[in-house]
Amino acid sequence: MKRTLFYIILLLPCIAGAQVPLTLTNAIDTALQNNFDIQIAKNTAEINKISNTFGVAGGLPSVNATAGDNNSVYNLKQKTSSGLDITKNDVKGSSLNASLNASIVLFNGFKIIATKRRLSLLQNQSELQLNQQIQNTIAAVMVTYYDILRQQSYLNIIQSSLDVSSKKFDIIKERTNVGMANEADLLQAQMDLNMAEQNLKGQQLIIDQEKTNLLQLMGVKEFFPVIVHDTILIDNNIRKDSIINYLQNNQQYLSADQQVKITEQIVKELRSQRYPSIRVSTGYNFVYSSSSAGFNLFTQNYGPSVGATLQIPIFNGNIYKTQQEVASYNVRNAILQKESLLSSLIADALKTYQSYESTLQQLVSQQKSYDDAGRLVRIVITRFRLNQATILDVKAAQDSFEAAGYMFVNLQYAAKIAEIELKRLIYRLGFE
Repeated sequence: MKRTLFYIILLLPCIAGAQVPLTLTNAIDTALQNNFDIQIAKNTAEINKISNTFGVAGGLPSVNATAGDNNSVYNLKQKTSSGLDITKNDVKGSSLNASLNASIVLFNGFKIIATKRRLSLLQNQSELQLNQQIQNTIAAVMVTYYDILRQQSYLNIIQSSLDVSSKKFDIIKERTNVGMANEADLLQAQMDLNMAEQNLKGQQLIIDQEKTNLLQLMGVKEFFPVIVHDTILIDNNIRKDSIINYLQNNQQYLSADQQVKITEQIVKELRSQRYPSIRVSTGYNFVYSSSSAGFNLFTQNYGPSVGATLQIPIFNGNIYKTQQEVASYNVRNAILQKESLLSSLIADALKTYQSYESTLQQLVSQQKSYDDAGRLVRIVITRFRLNQATILDVKAAQDSFEAAGYMFVNLQYAAKIAEIELKRLIYRLGFE
């Protein structure tokens, strides 16, 4: 009963149509449960886990039961060795057979072992790819979440500029009423105010659309309005060496390493086709046939059987040899792709860390510039009220404030995005 009441209280904002508060932790947890790409990766991992058996590899015996019952009507003309001639039409005949057979491969060039090893590697690779997809999804959620915060910071800057434009318009309107300002200044102030209001509405639309993108990443079935209140906090303790040294344990790189091993097992599987194979079989057979006329009125035999089959490949147009050579080149390509991937990961990590380090260095000075620009606007609007500054001075101060604000917010966001990417590369997202 308590749990039911808890869920009712939780869902009450949705029922009432109110905006639901959303934290980064809630967004990540929901995405990990509902995101479609993660669900697909989980299913792929489960498929490879189910397939990883000796039966699929061909190492277990096969058992088959068969049965058949056939009836026929035919014209008989038969001459026996004793000189007796038999001629009869519409002869009825029937045959009944049943068998239970089992067979198992004793040797086929170690193909079963190679196939089982390949299935195990595929299972390991799919688990690595699942972990990689989880990290990618967490990163995507975090990037979108912090972009909402960035866009909301833009909105605050625009709102501050709108407040300044509104004060400027009120001051000019008062002056116009007493004949101390001209109509051109009033029109310009009105246009600046209208532009700020339009910018505010346009920015709110961008925020709403970004929230929809976040809900889509979370995999929710119904989209609902959310509220995001948070601060962009940046981890300053990331070190370059720790990133570079970890990259060989990166999930994507480990998956590429598994691909090399998978292609090596394929070479072994193809090589096994050039070796002899031995299969033993056993079974129990029952055969009964009858005829209404003829030399044999019925025949019946039953009993066990056992046998062995040896198959030796001699020549098939060099198909097996060609397939093996092609597979060997695939191994070389997989090795090259793994090395290329590591090189790309290192280069991306270095560039991202350079961006991260540079942005952190700029943030301190840009914070001061933003604060100074805010003070400048307040000073200029005060001087404008005292008729010691012009409308152009106010506009210039507004532009400086907006530019400094946008620059500061963009630097914060860029530093956070670099931090997220660096942590994604070393598999640290969601584990803090």
